[in-house]
Amino acid sequence: MLSGKELQRYSRQILLPQVGEQGQQRLAAARVMIIGLGGLGSPAALYLAAAGIGTLDLVDGDRIEISNLQRQILYKTNHRDKAKAQVAAQQLAAANPEIRVHAHPRMADESWLRDRITDVDLVLDCTDNLEIRHVINRVCRETGRAAIMASVRGFSGQLISFDFSAAPSPCYACLFPPRQQREAQSCATAGVIGPALGVIGSMQALEAIKYLLGLPVPSVGKLHLFEAETLELRSLQLQSDNDCPVCSCTK
Repeated sequence: MLSGKELQRYSRQILLPQVGEQGQQRLAAARVMIIGLGGLGSPAALYLAAAGIGTLDLVDGDRIEISNLQRQILYKTNHRDKAKAQVAAQQLAAANPEIRVHAHPRMADESWLRDRITDVDLVLDCTDNLEIRHVINRVCRETGRAAIMASVRGFSGQLISFDFSAAPSPCYACLFPPRQQREAQSCATAGVIGPALGVIGSMQALEAIKYLLGLPVPSVGKLHLFEAETLELRSLQLQSDNDCPVCSCTK
């Protein structure tokens, strides 16, 4: 049952036939883990907190640097040198005191993630680290957790979702095999335009809300490519890879 404060806070959302009071209750009962609280995780976390996702787990081992502020909109200049996860939790709790926010100021290594992922309904991969992304993919597939994964380089963004609770499903390693990947460039070496991260991070939040409401999620098994320079958006259907090192060992 929604409280009077919740009915007032989420009134414009509840008016939508796709949400209603029942849908808002589903969001309030949901638990989402956001891994990476930078340029993607900042807008995604803000929108999920505002939408009333009941519990958010925020995972990031980095501290805030002045160079982050061009794109990581959760943080202010006076947050410099503080832990991203803890500052993000404070910011989100201040924005919406009706939800629960847990800070995890650490990197999501495989053993830690495996111990905690069974408590969450959905994982958002907002990292810029390919090794961690493959760990997230592997653990989510093995535990049957849904994942929404995204990245941005320069003006170009990518978004794809996997519903590992529904079998069969291809995985991230089917799309980008670890054996074929070179060391990824970071934002420091490749550069990135801030609003492109805002667009893709917002898309992650949108897909997360739809998933939790039980609505169709167009990005499941489909890679969406966004070019900020031209505002072009196109999609490619993902096919399973019979030689995938993740799928083949968990069939």
